Amino acid sequence: MTGIVYKSTGSWYWVKSENGDIHQCRIKGKFRIKGIKSTNPIAVGDKVVFDLEKKGDEEIGVIKTILDRDNFIVRKSVNLSKQTHIIAANIDQVFLLITINNPPTFTTFIDRFLVSARAYRIDVILVFNKIDSYEIEERAEILYLKDIYEAIGYRCIQASSTQNININKVKEMMLGKTSMFVGHSGVGKTTLVNAIEPNLDLKTKKISDQHKQGQHTTTFAEMFDLSFDAKIIDTPGIKGFGVVDIDKYELGDYFPEFFALKQDCKFNNCIHTKEPHCAVKEALEAEEISWSRYKSYLQILEGEEETEHFRTDIWHEDDNE
Repeated sequence: MTGIVYKSTGSWYWVKSENGDIHQCRIKGKFRIKGIKSTNPIAVGDKVVFDLEKKGDEEIGVIKTILDRDNFIVRKSVNLSKQTHIIAANIDQVFLLITINNPPTFTTFIDRFLVSARAYRIDVILVFNKIDSYEIEERAEILYLKDIYEAIGYRCIQASSTQNININKVKEMMLGKTSMFVGHSGVGKTTLVNAIEPNLDLKTKKISDQHKQGQHTTTFAEMFDLSFDAKIIDTPGIKGFGVVDIDKYELGDYFPEFFALKQDCKFNNCIHTKEPHCAVKEALEAEEISWSRYKSYLQILEGEEETEHFRTDIWHEDDNE
């Protein structure tokens, strides 16, 4: 039998078969995906081949094969730096939820995620969430960020679940597709999913007053069939996003504004740091490229971990320290 993994706890998998039945499955033996040292060999969204076996009065599925993936989103494992964690597979698009505060989403996180998604050919829509809760300066920051990312080809949308702002627009973008929602804990993923499909009634928690961070409510990624010809993958909140296995000479290709200028650099293998006659650095000095994007690029290039030092500050983008 073949089916799609809808939920994973790391040891058990809920697989929906082609006839629509849900089966609780386990893995037979150990899977090793070519070239991937992953903490989770099977991810939500994977297409698998499985058999049903009798265990007393119960019928348990046994996954035998993982079919080839169209794509997947992967990041460095939090506790095992040499291993990776596959968040989900076979995704049509990702909605990356961003909040300016409570909790803050830093540009380095946005850029790291966009790089990984572009490397695996996955479309990303930036959702500036909770827009009803912002003051004038915070709204200005949202507009500033929208200008940066729309200028390099990313779709951006402002939304509010509580005020029903652009919820229908998000639903329209999801029609006929498998969409993943991702972001830090507390950015409102689950609340937005509930607004899109109230019948799901997923659990939410309030922002922690002590640390102004979201509390984890989604423990495992899980896929849901929606009532309007769409699938959604709800994911746990992500604190940081470690970029995996991108060659330093290819990294600039995943920054679309850098890639567009690459042919104008003096050297074919220019990595846009100290090389003379670099078109990217010239565009940066001419303020045609965002400093925050370039800082994110350098941080990934140098293999640094994501830090809050690289947070968004719209009033100091020209401060190249």
